[in-house]
Amino acid sequence: IPRILVQIAINILEMTVKKDPQVEKIKQDVRDLFTGYLEQHQHRKTPERYAILDEIYSSKVHFDVDELFLKMKTRNYHVSRATVYNTLDLLVESGLVKRHQFGQNTSHYEQAYGYKQHDHLICNKCKKVFEFCDPRVQQITSTMGNLLKFDVSSHSLHLYANPQTDANGQCIQCTANTQTQ
Repeated sequence: IPRILVQIAINILEMTVKKDPQVEKIKQDVRDLFTGYLEQHQHRKTPERYAILDEIYSSKVHFDVDELFLKMKTRNYHVSRATVYNTLDLLVESGLVKRHQFGQNTSHYEQAYGYKQHDHLICNKCKKVFEFCDPRVQQITSTMGNLLKFDVSSHSLHLYANPQTDANGQCIQCTANTQTQ
């Protein structure tokens, strides 16, 4: 199935799902924080910037600029690709969005506010990103900081893995995840 058709189906499902009050609270919090950041740095507060922020915080997925731009277009938001790039830069600078380089030429982004520390496993076959949280990683981080006399402020762990495949050569984990969604 082409990626764009899958994304359109996800968009339709998201539109029919009842709004979660907790998600709406987080969206309001990030909107307030973004407003404060824009005012403090004397940037314009435009509806397009807030629409992009809302779109990002409407689902917890990793995305690249093109995916976000297409999502905005399919939802009839009229924003330019340049506006998406510029707004993402502001959101990264404000700490509301994280930028990742998963071994490709394209940056990927994810929500940063209200999101617990986690790490990533990237499927070498389909490039899907899986999040995981293991307290042993934090333990190693603390131990290494102490050993080397550093105060570790953050860490980033990206694992790249070859998947187990089914009889058709499809990723077992990736296939299982798309069937349950």
